[in-house]
Amino acid sequence: MHENAEEGWYTDPFARHDARWMSAGEPTKLVRDGTVTSYDEPPAEPPVQEPKPIESEATTEGADFRRADAAEAGAEYDESAATMGAFDAIGQVGAPNMERLYEGEEY
Repeated sequence: MHENAEEGWYTDPFARHDARWMSAGEPTKLVRDGTVTSYDEPPAEPPVQEPKPIESEATTEGADFRRADAAEAGAEYDESAATMGAFDAIGQVGAPNMERLYEGEEY
């Protein structure tokens, strides 16, 4: 369909949704309207407009991974605490001792 092989969010070439995910320059069924993402197969008819890239909103420092109530609590993102929390979630206390693992110790 397109000479470029872009991938990412573009304006919907069929003008049915706010955005449509393009893969290898071809429209996919992944669509977005506002903040809602859903599926809608590309129609059989030809596109009605040229898709234009949509700039993504980059997030940094894990702000997009905060709990919904963290802002009210005044909590700042703590990468170390998040890492330890992830280890605790899988039943491991603290970071693994790589030296002991290399020596063959099992968890």
